[in-house]
Amino acid sequence: MNSVETPSPDIAVESQPQSKTLLVPGIALALFGYCLYWLQANESSQQMWLMLIGGFLGLALYHASFGFTTAWRNFIVNKRGRGLRAQMVMLAVAVCLFFPALGAGELFGEEVRGYIRPLGFSVLIGAFIFGIGMQLGNGCASGNLYHAGGGQLRAIPSMFGFMVGGLWATADYEWWMELPQLAPVSVIESTGVIPAIILNLALFAAIAGFTLWLEKRTHGEVETDRPLRGITDWRRYLKGPWPFIWGALVLALLNFTTLAMTGRPWAVAVAYPLWGAKLAMLLELELEFDFWTYWLQPGRETALEESLTSDVNSVMNAGVLLGAFAAAAFAGKFSFQWRLPVLHWIAALLGGVMLGYGATIAFGCNIGAYFGGIASGSLHGWLWLVAAFAGSYVGSYIRPLFKLDTKTSTRSAC
Repeated sequence: MNSVETPSPDIAVESQPQSKTLLVPGIALALFGYCLYWLQANESSQQMWLMLIGGFLGLALYHASFGFTTAWRNFIVNKRGRGLRAQMVMLAVAVCLFFPALGAGELFGEEVRGYIRPLGFSVLIGAFIFGIGMQLGNGCASGNLYHAGGGQLRAIPSMFGFMVGGLWATADYEWWMELPQLAPVSVIESTGVIPAIILNLALFAAIAGFTLWLEKRTHGEVETDRPLRGITDWRRYLKGPWPFIWGALVLALLNFTTLAMTGRPWAVAVAYPLWGAKLAMLLELELEFDFWTYWLQPGRETALEESLTSDVNSVMNAGVLLGAFAAAAFAGKFSFQWRLPVLHWIAALLGGVMLGYGATIAFGCNIGAYFGGIASGSLHGWLWLVAAFAGSYVGSYIRPLFKLDTKTSTRSAC
């Protein structure tokens, strides 16, 4: 199998503007350290550890440029599937770790449960909307976090739109839940742990195989990561860039760690409606949250009264931001990037609203529904994948309306 060599990782690092002093890395470490100390002192050691896990997630996402948005668009537009194949590796490792624990119902003596959600129009339409939003907003739920942490301020309007869209969806949530839907289906319960693992691995292999076939058919060769050199060089781990496979493995392992610590998989999007509601309360907007079905569900009825630092998802999201900031700082790549055409800012805001609305009615985003759903053995995760990929297909060809490029670089940045 022939391969297309990508630029050397070492060259890629050297081509970026390098930090002249240790000031920015020092600020990053001090800020992260203080936040960890504050959580330990004022919340709990668990919240501190969860922020630390979020930090490692942010570091992995940043250094591996492990994304979903660009990886999908690269396959849709350019027929290049390297990023999509990395996602299959991530999912394969995840199901091998998750399924035995979820089948037993416990992990290290603690109860664990996956995201098993209904299959209905809310997932189908919500994921489709989310897929379009990914391409217009130039990032997914996790992507916007690590982009912002790395200094890309263009992620801010997308994140703000995410909050607005998520809050809007909580007002409509009851209507969406009343639409026809099928009962949740867990392949772990339906087939057993081992058959469920085999079935999922076969599907991942089929998807990866299809990307290889199409890429070879289109280009005559397959794009791969450049072979690693100097794997013992600690600076490579600290400064990056990482191969996609490193990102895939780290995300799977840290998601499993999150399951062990919280009893459920990693989630990102569920924090955004809460942030939107908190902002609305701060602005004293007269919204009757007490009567909205979304906020009456178990686990959410007290969320509006509690501090954000007690919310698991908010703490982990903050950790992703701080981890990406530290990764960019030590790599010498941190710089504020905000100058974009007006149409790009509009696309980011509109895309963010679609991300928030779609994720909220579809029971999650690319992390909670796609990654977490499939790792949980829930069929809704596969339905989400199909619908969101279809939305990304549409979104990829809408991008030129906002003067957004449809081409992608050799590295996938969510």
